[in-house]
Amino acid sequence: MVDASYFKGKDVISMRDYGRKEIDFILNKSTEMIELIGKRCNLCQEKILATLFFEPSTRTRLSFETAMLRLGGTVIGFSDPSASSVKKGETLEDTIKTVENYADIIAIRHPEEDAAKKAADVADIPILNGGSGPGEHPTQALLDLHTIIFAKRKINGLKIGLCGDLLYGRTTHSLALALNHFNVDLYLISPEELSMKKDIRNDLKMNVTETSELLEVLPKLDVLYNTRIQKERFTNPEKYESLKNSYIITPDLIKKGKKELILMHPLPRINEITPDVDKMVNAWYFKQVKHGVYVRMALILLALGL
Repeated sequence: MVDASYFKGKDVISMRDYGRKEIDFILNKSTEMIELIGKRCNLCQEKILATLFFEPSTRTRLSFETAMLRLGGTVIGFSDPSASSVKKGETLEDTIKTVENYADIIAIRHPEEDAAKKAADVADIPILNGGSGPGEHPTQALLDLHTIIFAKRKINGLKIGLCGDLLYGRTTHSLALALNHFNVDLYLISPEELSMKKDIRNDLKMNVTETSELLEVLPKLDVLYNTRIQKERFTNPEKYESLKNSYIITPDLIKKGKKELILMHPLPRINEITPDVDKMVNAWYFKQVKHGVYVRMALILLALGL
């Protein structure tokens, strides 16, 4: 039996650390958070969240900060490591050991794949992984699940397509691992050069179809989770240029899918979804942003034992 005490003081590093019971508990707690929006809340009064973002971020950083403020807490941190002692050569571990003296919980984003784990290894306060290089983004996966539940009223039985950069796209890594705990058919849609990271693919237990042809599988899908081609992860600019337009989602393409298809995207988008898709009922990517606040409110409360 999982209850709130299970999460107290625990880090959020990888979706590999969670089973179905833990995921369901977090998602249910996230739904409870909706009722707190717009109300005076002091659950985190006198608690401080430090947001340490070594990589650019809009949604994840502001979502964590909004979540803490909604809970009545305070936020400190940086979004530009060049304005911190990292610029002087300070190690990640020393930064973490310093900041934990100022805060009760830390959210971190970093370009290194194992950075969140390194931070957790030296910290005495909870670490929340806000994205670790090309590795994982577990809080994004949880908000994605929460969004799917609200859009489709279930996860079990769905046919879900992950499309785009599955090699470097950390959001798809965490979401695929999370979907392991549900009865779904998973479609991995990508250019061969950007196919799902091997260690993730080897861990997948559900029925998986891999293809580079979106149009072939689109009519089967209940959920299409599109992602951008991650330019910042490429060492060869020419390779990026050859792949960046692999999948462009347009209204005409959406109409080739099920009427009830939902289109998701972790954002930011570049050109992989045309703006005229935004007004379609299938578009759920901006709605996902709200669910990020609910999920991160829940994770902060659970980690702090409140």
